[in-house]
Amino acid sequence: MSEKTLEQKLEQYHEFFAIADNFTINLHELTNNKPLSYEEFLATMPLPFKMASEVTTIDQAALRPIQSLSNTASQLVEFLNHQSEKINLLISYILSQQDEPEHRFQGLEFGGGGVMFSAETAFELGQLLEMKIFLLDENCAVYCIGEVIDISQSQALFHHKAIFHFIREDDRETLVRTSLHKQSKQLQRLAQQRDKESKAP
Repeated sequence: MSEKTLEQKLEQYHEFFAIADNFTINLHELTNNKPLSYEEFLATMPLPFKMASEVTTIDQAALRPIQSLSNTASQLVEFLNHQSEKINLLISYILSQQDEPEHRFQGLEFGGGGVMFSAETAFELGQLLEMKIFLLDENCAVYCIGEVIDISQSQALFHHKAIFHFIREDDRETLVRTSLHKQSKQLQRLAQQRDKESKAP
């Protein structure tokens, strides 16, 4: 467990941009709250989550040099993007099989620093959780270990904030990119809505 204070952990949560969103998250309490080493965390990561991250990294590395070429390469880039989308769809399906209904909770917010989720009963502050975060509309799923750092109650639900205790840096970057991409889409929808309202009689 980290020796940081709760206040420092909350600061860590807010170091990164986070976006409100509805998503699925699977949670398992770690037995006896055992603080695994990072190496043990990597060793216990399910293979589909490893594959998803590696495929994303390979795609980006392969497309980057081609995108800097002349306009004649645009068709090749488009073709490779289509191939990438097909692979992402297949991986999303494989990852969806990792979603366990009996351990499913409602995600409310995510970012590079952690996640917020709701539950009918409260976890304990400091509880370590095995987390599977599913953002399948963005072809994104992340496996990590989280630590509950804040609990608030809203009506019959408890809202929990959890920082990432163990997460691969590639997966953190994926969550950051995904949060920014979702924000961009939200802003586009807002702009379109305002445009329609301004043109309405």
